[in-house]
Formats: sequence, structure tokens, C-alpha cells
Amino acid sequence: MRITYQVGADSRHDQGKGASRRLRRAGKVPAVLYGGHGQPQNIVLDHQQLLTLIDKEQFYSSIISVNVEKQGQPAIVRDVQMHPARNAVVHVDLQRVIENEKLKIRLPIHFKGETTAPGVKTQGGIVSHLIQDIEVSCLPADLPEFLELDLSAMNLNEAKHLSDIPLPNGVTIPTLAHQNPPVVSVHSPRVAEPEPEAAVAATEGAAAATPAAEGAAAPAAAGAAGKKEEPKKEDAKKEAAPKKEGKK
Repeated sequence: MRITYQVGADSRHDQGKGASRRLRRAGKVPAVLYGGHGQPQNIVLDHQQLLTLIDKEQFYSSIISVNVEKQGQPAIVRDVQMHPARNAVVHVDLQRVIENEKLKIRLPIHFKGETTAPGVKTQGGIVSHLIQDIEVSCLPADLPEFLELDLSAMNLNEAKHLSDIPLPNGVTIPTLAHQNPPVVSVHSPRVAEPEPEAAVAATEGAAAATPAAEGAAAPAAAGAAGKKEEPKKEDAKKEAAPKKEGKK
């Protein structure tokens, strides 16, 4: 069994949120070690050491030795909980590993030959990674650090599926028992549709003309409202002449 990392740990006896907060203030991280036919064990890890490990891809896909009270226990990382607002580890889940029992763990997929693939180099395509990692099953001794997929022969509009990934001896992908999804594809880049410039210009012209027309109509309406209708000359004379009284 290949051990990649050594992680120091201490037993933890205090429980509860208050105890966990005190540990974090002291630069420690609460964790739990379970599985392997043993009882779950509450432990404490060093926060500074974890910060140097959590950014390494290999840390999540390798067997590590958790040294509790100077006694090493092989394990794999199941979960690392981070603080939502700052770069701080909140909690870690670790699972014990038994040498003669198969384990399930997610491995990253490394892609090679992207730039030399005909679909990219000569046909103008781009590569889309549809799956970045996958769960595998194997004995601890057969565990690889990653899986590798060669894209150097891919043409435009081609895809490689899960079954196309070469697997080392003793390693299987449980997902293949019921499905074979695509992992990577080469396709033409999407071209954005041009905006209809004529329609945009017409809309802008109509919008600019509307305020001008309204402004011109307003003074005209005001002038028409302010102008009084002059009486006709004949009507004015009739109104000015006194009425004659009838003969008695």
C-alpha cells in the first residue's frame, strides 16, 4: 500500500459546537476517522498543515497515514468543509483503508494531446470537458493517482466516452455498469448572432423623432387656443346699429 502523505492527529474528547470553536481558535481542526471495521474516532488535526495540503489534487486521491497518538492508520479523505467567507478548514471526514478490501474513491481525469488534436489544430474546434473526475473501485495497492485520456486523434464533432478511458489493472469504474456518458468533445465554437442594425437604427430614429414632433405640436396648439375668432364686418355693423321702434 503506497502512502503519499503523513498527517499528525490527536484524540478529541470534548464534543459540541463550543468545543469545536475553541479548537479552531487554537489553530486546530476537528475531524472524524471512521470505517475499517472500527468505531468512529473523533480527532484533531493541525490547521496550518491542512492548508498546505488541501490545494493539492493528489491529497484527495491518495492514501494518507493519519498518525493518531503516534500510531499510523491508512485512510482516504472523504470530505473537507471550508469556511464560507475565509480560507479556513472547518471539518474533515476521513475513512480508514483496509489493505485487502476494495475502496471507492473519486479520481481526477487528466487530458493530454488537446492542442495537437486535428479537430483543434486544423479544423478550428474547441474542447469541452464534460466530466472532470470519476469514482473508481480497486484495492488500495492498485490505486492510481489519476486517470488519463488521450485526445490527440480527435476530430471535429467527435466525443470520447467513459469506456474510452484506459484503466490500470485491478481498477474498475462502477458507473459503466449502467451508463456510458461522454467525457470530452470537440465542437465548433458558437458564433454570436449579429444584431439587426437597420431595425435598431429605425427604432432609435423613431424614438428621436417623437419628442420633436410633440414639441412642435405643443406651440401650435397653444397658439390656436390663444387666438380669438374675430366677428365678420357685416355682423359687426348689425350689432352696432340701433334697433328702430315700430310706428304707433
